Amino acid sequence: MVPLRDDNPVQITPYVTYGLIIANILVFIYELTLSPQGLEAFFQTWAVVPRELTTEFQDLSLITEPEWITLITSQFLHGGFLHIAGNMLYLWIFGNNVEERLGHVKFLIFYLACGVLAGLTQWFFSTGSTIPSLGASGAIAGVMGAYILRYPKASILTLVPLGIFITTLRIPAVFYLGFWFLQQAFYGVAGLNAPANVGMESGGVAYWAHAGGFVFGAILGPLFGLLSDRGDRYST
Repeated sequence: MVPLRDDNPVQITPYVTYGLIIANILVFIYELTLSPQGLEAFFQTWAVVPRELTTEFQDLSLITEPEWITLITSQFLHGGFLHIAGNMLYLWIFGNNVEERLGHVKFLIFYLACGVLAGLTQWFFSTGSTIPSLGASGAIAGVMGAYILRYPKASILTLVPLGIFITTLRIPAVFYLGFWFLQQAFYGVAGLNAPANVGMESGGVAYWAHAGGFVFGAILGPLFGLLSDRGDRYST
């Protein structure tokens, strides 16, 4: 299922959401200019490498360059066109409403904090991995966790494949995002005892970052004012 838009208009210009999308696209364009070797080195430097982060946490004196910075920089890296297209689509759909609710500055802090906590969640389940973890999806999952809490009744216009046919359905956010979260959590749990873990260990999707970001978004959102008394069309 692919979300196309939500029926939840905003009354502000979501400058931070737009800025984050532009920043991600610009970094991705830069990635396209690199050679395969240069891109690998770029990812090794600016993406989260769990084993290096583990080493830093164990003994800060062993690290000449702080690895924790990658918990932020990795949020602006992507591994391909589908990766960045999917992430930016979700940020476009769900980011503006959460930004309107929190305000520009608090939304930016909230977004980056969710990304950091999502990265730490993935690290917790793969502390010895040498595979770089990257992408905005953990931070965006945090936005989605806040969205489902504030706008569970909002309608998500969704592209749904039915065999050889494709149709669109309007699905309440509580069901669309709830199913998305359960899917991420299921794959995360399923990968824990797999010989080749589902997710980051196989070079695929960092499911624990998604699930962790979603949960932390739902936790941090109210602390940032998500559930204030201002009226919304689709608020709880």
